[in-house]
Amino acid sequence: MKNKLIRYAIIAVVGSFILYHSVYLEKLSAVRAAAAKETTFDAAAFAQTFWNDALPAQLPEAVNLSELIVQLESEPEQAFAAHSHALGIGNIRYFLVQGEGEVSSISENHVIIRFDQGSVQLETEFVYGNAVRDAVGTIDISDFSNTMDLNRVSEEVNRIIRTEVIPPFREKVKEGDQLAFAGALELNQKFLQLEQVEIIPVSLKIITLNP
Repeated sequence: MKNKLIRYAIIAVVGSFILYHSVYLEKLSAVRAAAAKETTFDAAAFAQTFWNDALPAQLPEAVNLSELIVQLESEPEQAFAAHSHALGIGNIRYFLVQGEGEVSSISENHVIIRFDQGSVQLETEFVYGNAVRDAVGTIDISDFSNTMDLNRVSEEVNRIIRTEVIPPFREKVKEGDQLAFAGALELNQKFLQLEQVEIIPVSLKIITLNP
C-alpha cells in the first residue's frame, strides 16, 4: 500500500511538472499588443499603391471641367449621378476632373486658372480632407476595419500631393502660363455653388511657358 502511494505521488509530481511546462501563460496586455501589431494598417503603403495604380488608371476617365460645369448648370442631378463619388451618405460629393486653362493669378495659397466656363482655384497650400481619396471612386469602405485607418489614407495621399505635386509646380509657374491640370472637386449637391470652384490638384503640367 505504501509503495502504491509513493508511486501515485511520483506520477502526480511528474504530471504536474509536464503540465506546468506545456502550458504557456502570457499577460493579456502582451497578447493584445501582439495582436494589434500583427493587424496594424499601413496607411502609407496603401496610399502609395492608390497613388501609383488606382489614380493613374482613373485619370483618363476624369470628366472635363468645362463640360461638367455646363452640365451642373443645366442638369445637376444627372451630373452628380454620372460623375461624382462619395463613401458616405449625404450631400457632399466628389468629382475627378481635368482641364486646361491660363494662369491668371498666383497667391500664397492658390493659383487661379481661367478656362472656358470661368475660373478654377487650385489649392496649393491647405491640402486636406477626403476629396482625392473619394473622387477616384475605387475605395470600398467595407475593406476597412475602422474609420481611423480610412482617414489615415487621406492624410497620406494629401501628404504626397503637398510634397511631390505642388512644390515643383510652384517653383516654375508664372502668370500667363498655359496649364493642364487634373484633380478632385468637392461640391454640395443641395447647396450647389459654381462661382469659383476649388480643386485639390493631383496632376499639374505647364503646357506653354509665358515668356
